[in-house]
Amino acid sequence: MITMTGFCQSESRLLGNWEGKINAGTGIRVVFHFVKDSLGNLSATMDSPDQGAKDIPCNNVKMQGDSVFLQILSANGNYSGLLTDSTIRGKWKQGLFFKLDLKKVDKITGLKRPQNPQPPFPYKSEDIEYDNKEKTMHYGATITIPPGKGPFPAVLLITGSGAQNRDEEIMEHKPFAVLADYLSRRGVIVLRADDRGVGKSTGDFGSSTTADFAIDAGNSLDYLTSRPEVDAKKIGLIGHSEGGMIAPVLAAKRKDIDFIILLAGPGEKISKLMEDQNAALYQSVGINEKAIHAFRPFFREMVALINESKDSSVFSQKLEMTLDEWRKNTAPAYVLATTRVYNDSSQKVFIESITSTLYTPWFRYFLQFDPQVYLQQLHCKVLALNGEKDLQVASKSNLAAIKQALQKSQAKKYDIIEIPRLNHLFQTCKNCTVMEYGQLEETFSPVALTLLGNWIDKNVKTEKKPFHNKADQ
Repeated sequence: MITMTGFCQSESRLLGNWEGKINAGTGIRVVFHFVKDSLGNLSATMDSPDQGAKDIPCNNVKMQGDSVFLQILSANGNYSGLLTDSTIRGKWKQGLFFKLDLKKVDKITGLKRPQNPQPPFPYKSEDIEYDNKEKTMHYGATITIPPGKGPFPAVLLITGSGAQNRDEEIMEHKPFAVLADYLSRRGVIVLRADDRGVGKSTGDFGSSTTADFAIDAGNSLDYLTSRPEVDAKKIGLIGHSEGGMIAPVLAAKRKDIDFIILLAGPGEKISKLMEDQNAALYQSVGINEKAIHAFRPFFREMVALINESKDSSVFSQKLEMTLDEWRKNTAPAYVLATTRVYNDSSQKVFIESITSTLYTPWFRYFLQFDPQVYLQQLHCKVLALNGEKDLQVASKSNLAAIKQALQKSQAKKYDIIEIPRLNHLFQTCKNCTVMEYGQLEETFSPVALTLLGNWIDKNVKTEKKPFHNKADQ
């Protein structure tokens, strides 16, 4: 009876919010929320604020004496620690061990986002809703309109991959809100819309592909062209990441688009881009080059299986056989570093995770996409920008591929520029890892904003010769 009372007292001390940082090169904030469910059982969820992850279920939450243990099966990780007063001293294991001490907090530390626009605005901002012509899709959006007498140049912002709201919000950064604010202060109308199935927009995001999102962007463009404040001869698209795929798709078939701006838009075939992306991400977190080299052919085999498998169960079976063979011929340390697979149980978790993540309509379409096909058909003005430190869309290879395609196109003007020290979100980075996105206070580099605004002034508002980066000649 005394022991049970001790356990209850310890569990009571554990209830609440606990915050700490995983020391993995850069400090990654982690928050655990410990509660008791309706049956009195201990349970928990985890947040990773710097990575934009919330309410991740914890499994097998246990408290024995002052020892705390839990698992995150979805991430193949676990945490164990010792509760002392208002501190839990412990370790996080996810392939490797990392120190993770937690402190009990009443309020989670907020993130500073100084660039997020705050009213009053020196322009008109309207939250609007509209339908496509067939009335089968409904969209929620915001349009910002400069003061004064129009008509004005106008742009549609197109989000990157994942279910995004109109601000392309990630880790409390709102890059599209920042971009819209900047451009409308410089005399440009900006329309930004929620992705289908997000916010005020209808539709099923999960079963959709890039082709469907291109249709959505076309519907939003139709709405933009209907506004009387818009100069019909100066309409453009600004697409970020996957949006940089969609913009050329639309511009290749529509004659009412005067210019497009590609922000970290792909130029290489996506299957190649994804292989390089994985290698760059592994390298950024310190994984051995030999392990990365060993992983590349396995990744290519996974891509082939995604394309050839008729359904997810067939893909899982083939992936298991492929993984078995790869493990036989690859050093266990390399397998662990790149897949976190070290036994049959972890292999099962890996296969389930890969199948649910990659064998989807969106990813299967995405992997087979070749941007060259659409870039070569362009007849409008083009600005392609990429950050030198982008790990998700490698700047040098993709900008070179965009330039190669545009040389074969009928693009009226094009400028291709790599901006030093910027990451995939166009933030000025320090360690330049994906994990750093949420830790940086800057949402969108002022250097990139100014370059983008000046380009529109010179090439859209007035007609002048394009300026080419000498390094691209």
